[in-house]
Amino acid sequence: MTSSLLMPWGRTRTGTGAGAGAGDGMRGGAVPEGSTAPTRILDWRDPRVAALVRELGAADPGPEGPVDPARQIERLHRAHAWIAAAVRPVYSVQDERPVSEVLRRGRGSCSQRLAVLEAVARAYGVPTRVRGLLVDGTFWYPRFPRLRRIVPDQVLLAWPEFRVGAEGACASWLTVSELLGGLRPVAAEQGGGFTNAGSETLFEALSRTAIDWDAAPAACPGTGPGAGAACDLSAYVLSDLGHHDSRDELFARHGQTLCGLARLVAEPVLGRRGAA
Repeated sequence: MTSSLLMPWGRTRTGTGAGAGAGDGMRGGAVPEGSTAPTRILDWRDPRVAALVRELGAADPGPEGPVDPARQIERLHRAHAWIAAAVRPVYSVQDERPVSEVLRRGRGSCSQRLAVLEAVARAYGVPTRVRGLLVDGTFWYPRFPRLRRIVPDQVLLAWPEFRVGAEGACASWLTVSELLGGLRPVAAEQGGGFTNAGSETLFEALSRTAIDWDAAPAACPGTGPGAGAACDLSAYVLSDLGHHDSRDELFARHGQTLCGLARLVAEPVLGRRGAA
């Protein structure tokens, strides 16, 4: 049994359970183009974030210079590995926490650590956007076996996408799972899908297995029987809220998973509890 008592009050989250981008019509049918601009959450011009970007390596040449998609992807792989090693996974419930503050604390939820990756991408000139998904709270039961009654019945997930390559025909949008290699057969063969149990978090799992919210036939490669089903998490998607130019925009429109009072009470405890 999940709980609706901790959800934001007065929020109506409308979307559809259909495939990717089904909710994009909220902006007159135009699919958001994403951006490289800093936002309150993705504050990549902050000195802490800028220092991380310098540590990871120099950016591509300026706007008039060539863009190497392979180099962009390799750099973001390196950023993901750095974040996984340096930012301790916890159950923080403050999805709107700025990336610079996450880095200062040295700990963050999967959502917050994905935001760090987005901020780094934007600093490198790689546009990002997010797709809003309402995920069934039962997906988190394995992590809270004794607290199921207070697990929210819906969890709002900001799933990042990255536009890799030069502007125009050569550029393509990749989900974070595609970007980090989880959709390659070699990654799928490294061992099963993500179960949301044990010490591995969703953020870490992205580098070794596919994470598919759409039940796309070609999205879950593998060689053995049922290999595709191992990464198919579409059964947990309650509603697709479509694409947004930033996670700031998504949370401004739909609120965070928990109401403000619940976040205020839960954050001091969950914000330090290791996600294991």
